[in-house]
Amino acid sequence: MSSRANKILLLAASLATLGLLVVAAYRENWSREWRRVQRDYRSGLPAADAKGFQVHLRQVYVPGLRATDRCISCHVGMAPGETALTGALFGAHPDVVHDPADYGCVTCHGGQGRATEKADAHGDVAHWPEPMIPREYAYAGCGTCHSHLEVPNLSLVDRGRAMVERYDCLSCHSIDGRGGTLRPGALETVSAPDLSRAGGRGYSSDWYERHLDRVVAEDGAWQVSFGEIPAAHRRAIESFLDSRVGAPGLVEAKAVFHSLGCRGCHKVNDVGGDDGPDLTGVGDRDAAQLDFSNVPGEHTLANWLAEHFRAPAAVVPGSRMPALGLTEQQIDHLTFYMLSLRSSAFPEAYWSNDRIRAQRFGEREFATDGATLYGTFCASCHGPAGEGMRYAGMPPFPAIGNAEFLAIASDRFLRDALQHGRSGRRMPAWGEQAGGLTAEEGDAVVAHLRSMAPAGQAAPVDAGPQRWVSADVESGAVLYRDNCASCHGDTGAGVEGPALSNPALLRSATDTYLLESIRRGRPGTSMPPFGSPSPTHRLLSDPEMETIVAFIRTWEVKP
Repeated sequence: MSSRANKILLLAASLATLGLLVVAAYRENWSREWRRVQRDYRSGLPAADAKGFQVHLRQVYVPGLRATDRCISCHVGMAPGETALTGALFGAHPDVVHDPADYGCVTCHGGQGRATEKADAHGDVAHWPEPMIPREYAYAGCGTCHSHLEVPNLSLVDRGRAMVERYDCLSCHSIDGRGGTLRPGALETVSAPDLSRAGGRGYSSDWYERHLDRVVAEDGAWQVSFGEIPAAHRRAIESFLDSRVGAPGLVEAKAVFHSLGCRGCHKVNDVGGDDGPDLTGVGDRDAAQLDFSNVPGEHTLANWLAEHFRAPAAVVPGSRMPALGLTEQQIDHLTFYMLSLRSSAFPEAYWSNDRIRAQRFGEREFATDGATLYGTFCASCHGPAGEGMRYAGMPPFPAIGNAEFLAIASDRFLRDALQHGRSGRRMPAWGEQAGGLTAEEGDAVVAHLRSMAPAGQAAPVDAGPQRWVSADVESGAVLYRDNCASCHGDTGAGVEGPALSNPALLRSATDTYLLESIRRGRPGTSMPPFGSPSPTHRLLSDPEMETIVAFIRTWEVKP
């Protein structure tokens, strides 16, 4: 190649390199997405403010959390000292108690804090394991630091909300953006605290007495807006206020979890059953590691969770979780709560009080009244009202709220079932396993079950001996085969009905309980009352029923 050709080639290469440098300089100093956003922001500022506004990279740096977040390079109105404009992009950060500059952005929202392009920053790129929490579930980020203690089941939260509406508390107070407005016909405005964070900040235990005192002491709006409230309604209102922690929707989502019996199979923060996966930290799962073969729509963790709640076995082949028949609202709540189950490796100096109380002192994240405990641990198998549940491919779960069952099941029998469970079945020994129920909590569940009995039905007291039946076992075997085996199995292992050969059942059940179960049956289930005449089954005499009890006792393991 001639020297002239070499010179031309060198010139072309130099010009190409110069062109690339010019393009790179233009992109870096003019066309970057965050620069365009900041110029748009500046154009909306008043002239005096726009003159002093500089287009440059903005970031929040929190050494204690090792957080460097550049989100405020686009969300400029959320940067410390900047003027907030209108709209989601340039508006101020909603009031969430914490100053975002103290914690950064990714701590709560997820995403890639150091990125400066939208897709990168939101984590909507390949191989980034921590994408931003979807906007509709933004408050799930609170679960990164907070545990939210003593959350009741949803019915208690809803009842308290209804009482707040009924007694017109929102005529003075505001809660989650509602209320605190002057009512038509009112002559004056009443100044009252915002109760959106009453559960986190606390409130005076004598609020009701103080309100009554003001009715007497003051004229005008107080005398027309406040009256007496029954004690039960006040407790419901307080239960609702306790759930107001400044994260709208999150506590309700957790309350749904506490209403559907999810902890009967799953542990959260070391509390619950072992039948299903531990859900602690499930909100941090990497969507790229999930199988979306049977999940329509976006490949996001939120979408995967929602579809899994709709049809567990379709999303995870072989899953033992039944299709619960959830409503779309329940699925939305559960997805919200799952996304809030996020782990963090922050120094304890950054831990919230409720997290410290839960993880260091063992305080419960759920309320410990009987209704909430039953909903948290029992409802998925035994039904919200103790009606029993049936799921495809599984033996039916007993109806423990059945009136005939409660008429013959003593408190001791119920307590023993909770304590020791049913070995070989899906009923855990809640009083023996780690993450189970304390003795006091077990008593509260038993009291709640007893409240399901018809009004006036007292708890049975079996005054007789535990074992008193003495009858012909061989005759009992024949009667059992002809009348019981089709539901309870030839060896008592359980088919349609419960497993009668279960050691825990035989240990705690008295002969009277077994005899009365045969005699009374279980209305609403496939167990008929053999002590009552019917065209569908044989009427058994007392001696015949006693022989069946004697045969059932042959399965009992002798000490």
